[in-house]
Amino acid sequence: MHGFDLERYAYGLWPAALVSIGIFVFFVLSYLKPKKRWEWQSMGTYTAFVVALFTEMYGFPLTIYILTSVLGSRYPVLNPFSHINGHLWVALAGGSTTVWIIVMVVSNIAMFGGLIIMGKAWGQLHRAGGQLVTTGLYRRVRHPQYSALFLITVGMLIQWPTLVTAAMWPVLMLMYYRLARREEREMEARFGQKYISYKRRVPMFLPRLAPAQSAAGLKSRVGEFR
Repeated sequence: MHGFDLERYAYGLWPAALVSIGIFVFFVLSYLKPKKRWEWQSMGTYTAFVVALFTEMYGFPLTIYILTSVLGSRYPVLNPFSHINGHLWVALAGGSTTVWIIVMVVSNIAMFGGLIIMGKAWGQLHRAGGQLVTTGLYRRVRHPQYSALFLITVGMLIQWPTLVTAAMWPVLMLMYYRLARREEREMEARFGQKYISYKRRVPMFLPRLAPAQSAAGLKSRVGEFR
C-alpha cells in the first residue's frame, strides 16, 4: 500500500494474525481436547471463527471496506484504516479514546477470564479421573468449559466485531449447545439418577445469582408463610 504508513493503514500484519490465531486455538484445543467426530466439528467451527476474526483484525479489513463503500462520507471517522478505528464501536463513537479504553478493558476481561475459567474446569475434570464432578465450577453450571468458550467469543465480538464473525457466532453457539446436550445424554447413561438429579439442580451454562442450595432454601422458607 504505497503512501500509507502504519498509523494510516494498520493491516497486512499477517505474522500478528497467525500468532493470535495460534494462541487462542492452542489454549482452547488444549483444554477442550476433542476426541469424537462431533467434538472436532465444533472445534473446527470455533477455529474458523478465530481465523475470520484475526484475519480482519490484522490482515484484510473486509468489514471496513464494505461499510466505507456503502456509507461513503457518512462513515463516522476520517481514517477508518488506522488500527484504533478498526474497532467498530470506537469508529461509531467518532474515534473516541474513552470508548476504545472501555472496549479494550471489557473485551480483555471477558476473553482472558474465559481462558482462566476453562483451565480451572479442565483441571477439575482431570483430577476427577472420570468420576462425576459436581463441586467447584460444576456446582454453579453443568458446562463451565463451554460457558468459558462463550465468554471468550463474546469478548472477541466486543473488541472487534465483523460481519463474518457476527454471522458465525450464532452457528458456533448452536453447535456447542447441541454438543453439550449430546454429552448430557451420555452422562445420564453412565451415571443414571445421580446425574439426572444434578442436572435438575444446576443450570446448563449461566449460573444463578445464588447457589442452588440457597435458592431452594429460600423457596422453602417463603412457603412457610403461605
